[in-house]
Amino acid sequence: MACRHYRNFTVQITQLRNATIIVHTRHHHVLVDPMLAPRGALPPLRVFDGKRQRNPLVDLPEGTEALLDQVTHCLITHCQKGHFDHLDRAGKRFLRERQIPIICSAHDARYLRSRGLNVQPLPAGAGPHPFLGGSIETVVCTHGRGLVGALMEHGVGFFLDLPGEPTLYISGDTVLTEQVRSVVIARQPAICVVPAGGARFDLGGEIIMGPPDVIALARLARGTVMANHLEALSHCAPTRAQVLALAQANALGGRILAPADGQTLHFNTVEACHAA
Repeated sequence: MACRHYRNFTVQITQLRNATIIVHTRHHHVLVDPMLAPRGALPPLRVFDGKRQRNPLVDLPEGTEALLDQVTHCLITHCQKGHFDHLDRAGKRFLRERQIPIICSAHDARYLRSRGLNVQPLPAGAGPHPFLGGSIETVVCTHGRGLVGALMEHGVGFFLDLPGEPTLYISGDTVLTEQVRSVVIARQPAICVVPAGGARFDLGGEIIMGPPDVIALARLARGTVMANHLEALSHCAPTRAQVLALAQANALGGRILAPADGQTLHFNTVEACHAA
């Protein structure tokens, strides 16, 4: 006679600032895209808007140092062509001094290795690769379209399937493409971490998802969507309140989260198992 039981899966994600997060599993703490500079230490990203605000707009939250002390691995989605909002000098210094293993695309490996970092690039090509006892897979990003897109560094997102953890899709900096839609529909990650800041330079369209795109993605997903890339950079206008209000208006308030800097989210999923 068959019996049924359930396994609980849990993971925690701390939102540090912008796209910088820490994924806490039972045995590892994975830092993603570290921008660790103090407030105002980096250049403006819009220069013709009359503000010329330096970045980041806010400091790292209290308690960041203790969280960084836990870090065991790092994922870099993209880092070349001046993308300091995903890896700045302070982030490089932190990773170099501690020689933290960095998982990245083959495209970024030489650049990161030349900075003295401990690089463990993923092989080029499709398919999952071993990572922390489970697997990691890259998903191509489209960091803007048209002329502005041609000037950008497009990078990758990551799909993580680790033992005893909910599946996790970190999209990286991308607009909502058919490939992103396909990954969400086909793989149905338990958690999607996506940008919601709708970033724009002085010219051209959005180079990452904005709030309406997050709504569209959440309609395809059965799991939770965590929105970030908010309220930290001068070219990202949307706010957390706007994202959450739009989610409520679309009856998605329970599945779209926009955590504050320093906030840790706890995710639990239950998988039904069958045994003879």
